[in-house]
This record gives sequence, C-alpha cells and structure tokens, in this order.
Amino acid sequence: MKKEEIDYLKIEGMFAGATADVRRFAIQLRANTTESEDKLWTYLKNKPFEIKFRRQHPFNLYILDFYCHKLRLGIEVDGGYHFTRQQQEKDRDRTLEISKYKVDVIRFTDVEVIQDFEKVQNEIEAIIKDRLKTSTL
Repeated sequence: MKKEEIDYLKIEGMFAGATADVRRFAIQLRANTTESEDKLWTYLKNKPFEIKFRRQHPFNLYILDFYCHKLRLGIEVDGGYHFTRQQQEKDRDRTLEISKYKVDVIRFTDVEVIQDFEKVQNEIEAIIKDRLKTSTL
C-alpha cells in the first residue's frame, strides 16, 4: 500500500508557519526593494493571466521575493552576492526546504530582470500558462 503524502502547505497555510519575526522582516524588505524587484513587481502586481502574486512573502523561515499561492510558485531575483559559493549552497538548501511544501522556486538574476526583461516575462508567462493548463486550480 502506498503511503499518502502529507501536504504541509494545506495544513500550515500560505505562510507555511512563518513566525512573527519573519513577517516583520518581510515588511522591512518591502520598504527597501531593489530596482530589479521593482521592475518585476510592476509587471506581477497587474496579475498576469488573472494570477495574484505577493511580494516579499513570508514563507516558513524564509521570505520569497514573489509568491503565487494558487500556482505554488516562488520567484527570486538574485543580486551579486548570490554568486558566492556559500550563498549558492544556502539558496540550494532554502529551495529544497521550500520544495517540501510542493512549491517550486524559479530564479532570475537582477541583471536579467533589468537588461532582458522580455525574456524573464516570457519565461514566467510560459510557466503560468503551463500550470493553468495542467492543474485543477
């Protein structure tokens, strides 16, 4: 008999048990966004394909730059410090932890968002379309 998987996100909600401290920190981050985050938010806040995204969303021990609960999709915009080996290991561990909630995380560099926004937008739209087509949302 196959063991049934537990859906922790359904149990803990869209914040996946984020603490009050994580929530307060998210508020601070919303007040201090980067140019690339601002650019992507200008697009996402208009609900592409009627899909709602949140910015600087508290999620478990972390804060996702952008999050769509309906699609279980996080979007991260990585600045230069993300390219150190130590930070890449942290990012990998963070993504693995978030994936336990059946949430996928996609990443873009801040340079991609600023210099090749059309590519970023097309990639996000392709993911949204695919998920809308294949899900029972």
